[in-house]
Amino acid sequence: MPKFSFVVKDQEGKAYKNIVEAGSQAELVDKLQKQGYFIVNIKEHGISARPQKPVQANVKKKFGHTKVKLEDLLTFSRQMATMLESGVTLSRSLGVIKAQVESQKLYNVLNEVHASIEEGGSLSQALGKHPTVFNQFWVSLIEVGEASGTIPSVLGKLAFYMEQQAAFKSTVISAIIYPAILFAVSMGAISFFALFVGPKFEEIFISMKTELPIVTKVLLGLFRFLRSNLLVITGVVIGFVMALKFYIRTYRGRLLFEKLVFRLPAIGEVYKQIIVERFASQMSLLIDAGVPILYALDIAERLVDNNVCALIINNVKEKVREGELLMAPMERSGFFPPMCVQMIMVGEETGELSKMFKHVAAYYQDTVSTFMKRFATIIEPLMLVFMGAIIGTIVVAMFMPMFNLSQIGG
Repeated sequence: MPKFSFVVKDQEGKAYKNIVEAGSQAELVDKLQKQGYFIVNIKEHGISARPQKPVQANVKKKFGHTKVKLEDLLTFSRQMATMLESGVTLSRSLGVIKAQVESQKLYNVLNEVHASIEEGGSLSQALGKHPTVFNQFWVSLIEVGEASGTIPSVLGKLAFYMEQQAAFKSTVISAIIYPAILFAVSMGAISFFALFVGPKFEEIFISMKTELPIVTKVLLGLFRFLRSNLLVITGVVIGFVMALKFYIRTYRGRLLFEKLVFRLPAIGEVYKQIIVERFASQMSLLIDAGVPILYALDIAERLVDNNVCALIINNVKEKVREGELLMAPMERSGFFPPMCVQMIMVGEETGELSKMFKHVAAYYQDTVSTFMKRFATIIEPLMLVFMGAIIGTIVVAMFMPMFNLSQIGG
């Protein structure tokens, strides 16, 4: 009978290596799974994969991009969940998936993760070595999956979470991008007239030696100012943007910026709803996976990506540590909407906290998506009117002197 070397982990995440005889690899996989082991790697003893390496080294893999996108992580988690559920070993799953990734950075990371798994390390530890790609959210969920033997299920939930976040992000971006394009076109039209068209008309008007309408004088004066101070204006704008960007990168600057955004009418409320949705989605998945509430709050505090909300979550965490229910400090904070607080209270009373967080996240996803669709519907015609008014004013101001001259001549 052939011999097979294998690496497995028990329910507590402890790794075991051994060499045994078995009729086939499938028979050994079935036997180990029935014994409650999670299979990391199995290969026929004495057969080395080294002869394949020179062939792989001669084949230069092509990548679609260098960075790690949300879609890359979504594909990775979905494929891993599917393969592990099908009984494919963790090591082999990583080997198959890394050969298909489009991201060069993710490929390099998965190479190191694969090597760590081959050496008997845990998946959570291997992923934790790359926090820029797999954050604490990933590592914590995988740790829970390893401890409970439910890694495929956890990865499936993680993939579903990322699908929802990708769809939600797409809805928000789609509502903003078209008005932004129209605004950019308007600014481009003004710049084109100021730099190229305006001087030509000014030469014509000087040669005409006639009194110009006030709107034409103002516009030509504005164009002259922009042309003569173009470098200064550009430098001031770039300097201001860079300084503001640098300040916002600091903790204090980011905190002040977020507070200002929250105070904006309409936009501030929607921004708060986006943050609450993110917090609720993360908490729902973490608690559903079996992460303790205090640890879940600690992870959410670091991943919510909003300093104002992070401070509030930290306070909530400390109050829960002292024995309070989650609902009470959330309500006192004044940050979380009453509907959210009431849902959490019901979840704590019924023992369905994860389910209630999921309902809260779904509600605010729908609310924000509806607002963004309405915003796009309203802002598009307004931007068209704005762009038409600017270009129309420029055209009228430039041609009005000629109309007046033709009337005088007539």
